[in-house]
Amino acid sequence: MITVDFTRFPVGSGNRVLDLGCGNGRHAFEVYRRGADVVAFDHNEDDLAELATMFAAMRAEGEAPSGSSAETVSGDALDMPFEDGSFDRVIAAEIFEHLPHDTAGMAELYRVLRPGGIAAVTVPSWLPERLCWALSEDYHTVEGGHVRIYTRVELEAKLKATGFEIGPHHHAHALHTPYWWIKCAVGPDNDEHPAAKAYHRMLVWDILNGPTVTRGAERLLNPLLGKSIAVYVRKPLHPTAGNRT
Repeated sequence: MITVDFTRFPVGSGNRVLDLGCGNGRHAFEVYRRGADVVAFDHNEDDLAELATMFAAMRAEGEAPSGSSAETVSGDALDMPFEDGSFDRVIAAEIFEHLPHDTAGMAELYRVLRPGGIAAVTVPSWLPERLCWALSEDYHTVEGGHVRIYTRVELEAKLKATGFEIGPHHHAHALHTPYWWIKCAVGPDNDEHPAAKAYHRMLVWDILNGPTVTRGAERLLNPLLGKSIAVYVRKPLHPTAGNRT
């Protein structure tokens, strides 16, 4: 399930791309398929081991263009082991809502992105997330869970204060929002509830088949019900004295 719109966030041969907080690698795999050099970064070493295995399988099957590369790196998003300006692109998908010190994480993202580079930042959208919190305390109080709900205005203001130039935005995954409302209503860990199971089957069918009717419905619903919002930002070519470095 890809949140980033690669028409707004072009990547390809010659780009070094950081997938910050890569999780299960959904964006890292896509970046690799597009021929870029991707670094999948996360604190969870078990997830990274699985990603390394998948990267190797992709290489063996010829799923990644010749000359592209993929690696995994473990570490802290607030203190990354990379030099300043190391990356042409950075993806930070659904990470800042987990960080108690989100502005410190944004400053670190700014540091490792080269001047002129682009970042894609995604977080849960305000309305779907607000209802999830209202329906279930367990949804957001688990260890490592979400610690804040962003409005787009707040997210963009924090990114701008970090030094980024704010670009376009969009919402995504409207069809997934009702699934999470159902999950929160019946219990986030209750995967066997009939309503949750039935809706999950529909989502899997939609992801595998991509039928026109559901793709069209999601595009229409995304502005209001999109589960995620993506904001695209650029590090200025010539940071001013007020920008972070």
